[in-house]
Amino acid sequence: MELDAKVPGGPLETKWERYRSDVKLVSPGNKRKYKVLIVGTGLAGAAAAATLAELGYGVEVFTFHDSPRRAHSIAAQGGINAAKNYQNDGDSVWRLFYDTLKGGDFRSREANVYRLAEVSLNIIDQCVAQGVPFAREYGGLLANRSFGGAQVSRTFYCRGQTGQQLLLGAYQALSRQVGEGRIALHTYAEMLDLIVDDRKAQGIVVRDLRTGAIRSYTGDAVILATGGYSNVFYLSTNAAGCNVTATFRAYKRGAAFANPCYTQIHPTCIPVRGDYQKKLTLMSESLRNDGRVWVPKESADRRPPDQVPDPDRDYYLERMYPSYGNLAPRDIASRAAKKVCDEGRGVGEGGRGVYLDFQDAMARAGEAVIREKYGNLFDMYHEITGEDPYRVPMRIYPAPHYTMGGLWVDYNLMSNLPGLFVLGEANFSDHGANRLGASALMQGLADGYFIISYTIGSYLATKKAGRLAADAAACRQTEQEVKQRISRILSIKGKRTATSIHHELGKLLWDRCGMARNEQGLKKALQGIPALREEFWHNVSVPGDGDDLNQALEYAGRVADYLEFAELLCLDALTRNESCGGHFREEHQTLEGEARRDDEQYSFVSAWEYAGPDKSPALNKEPLRFQRVHPSERSYK
Repeated sequence: MELDAKVPGGPLETKWERYRSDVKLVSPGNKRKYKVLIVGTGLAGAAAAATLAELGYGVEVFTFHDSPRRAHSIAAQGGINAAKNYQNDGDSVWRLFYDTLKGGDFRSREANVYRLAEVSLNIIDQCVAQGVPFAREYGGLLANRSFGGAQVSRTFYCRGQTGQQLLLGAYQALSRQVGEGRIALHTYAEMLDLIVDDRKAQGIVVRDLRTGAIRSYTGDAVILATGGYSNVFYLSTNAAGCNVTATFRAYKRGAAFANPCYTQIHPTCIPVRGDYQKKLTLMSESLRNDGRVWVPKESADRRPPDQVPDPDRDYYLERMYPSYGNLAPRDIASRAAKKVCDEGRGVGEGGRGVYLDFQDAMARAGEAVIREKYGNLFDMYHEITGEDPYRVPMRIYPAPHYTMGGLWVDYNLMSNLPGLFVLGEANFSDHGANRLGASALMQGLADGYFIISYTIGSYLATKKAGRLAADAAACRQTEQEVKQRISRILSIKGKRTATSIHHELGKLLWDRCGMARNEQGLKKALQGIPALREEFWHNVSVPGDGDDLNQALEYAGRVADYLEFAELLCLDALTRNESCGGHFREEHQTLEGEARRDDEQYSFVSAWEYAGPDKSPALNKEPLRFQRVHPSERSYK
């Protein structure tokens, strides 16, 4: 497999400008001749759809929701990064670029990260013009707050609803184009396969979730903006419907899957309450601006938190990482929480929790200020736990959240399959082995509003207009394979629900490939996953049929993909014999318990190539070359 990143030449700071100056263009009159299929309506997908339709391309958009507004982007609470330096505190494009590269433990492509930081400046202006109600200072300027892994305030926010407000901005832009007749919007439409012909992505196969109808759609290019795969762990902060199906089916059609083992554990989640839970609830990282994280100093101390005096508290992030304190990056803060809980100092049920305490902040600034900043988040916590965080500290614990791995893309955001573009969390390109907080929204909007419009035009300018017919042999063959898979699942008539099998898979992954990994555990996981997959295909029970609404069937299909993808995830983790970012191999840590990289052996992107059923995938490597930054020890002390 050829992995050409297609990074432009020249100085890092001018690569994107040079690319835009030299890129091939499609004339306005010719744009309407091309059709682009976009799967997913989160920030990346909705922004791309609105932008491309505004330019004049024909666009068809697909979401399995009843409305684009239900995309998981709404769940991003705390903010969006941009290097505006409104606080005059020393921020710059370069500093945002370096913080992102360092935050990812120097395991991302340098040129893509710099472009992301550069484009961030435009995102805020775009969203303000759309009416996104960012918080403002007294004088009217947009307000900023800090997030983990940065020593400046660069995060723009709408209280604790930033993702929702940004998505509403993108949704209204999308809806305008739908109203103008430039976008055909398909709701209740789940992509179940990618159509590949002549070694190019030519379309998708979709199931109508209301009627069960299977249909092919073809286009000149396909864009996947389908989010991440954290629900492979069963319990995560993702919405229950989030899944890996679109990207994994593309992988099985020839698209390389990059760095699947790079999964992020978020440190600020409401702890698990019982086996009945289907998902976990995130408490925004923004809370760590004013909340102090602590546990009792002694494991035997079981006093209520208000009865533990300050000398008996261990503010462990402030102690361990004094330069960043409670705003240490997510992977570091998560491992620190696990460490103190493993020592027996955790709080709450089962000792799997730490305190996030706002008493000092309320004493300093007043309760009214904290209510203004975080009121809806506090209300959410109160509603879920029955505890009032204005009176007692929140209890939090790490949980699976974002996934940095995804389909491999080049600088154009195109996969190794010509015509298949991948945006946002669905690709691997910008965050390396750990994502800094408030950067997911930044990447989704950068890809959708400001990057894909150039890069897809460059591809289409070299492609003769003309699409595969919807009844072409490649379409009929792919449709038939989708129908056979559905029939096979429905025909098993076993005794176990897909939920029970998924739950077992998630526990296996969390124990063996979660916050900490080791060779022995990963090998056990790679023995257990095939057995669980065999159990699924011989004993799963899916009631009903495929000819109408059947949510059990939808879910079972997604679990079947997780049972294959989980093996790829663990294989990647086993093969990467180093620690970096969220991939923490216990055999590779410093004397102080920090991740220890091996730049000499593992400074590359792992790009896995599907080799066929029951065959081991092939590992391809894209070397990571750094033009301006020399990878160094990642320290936040």
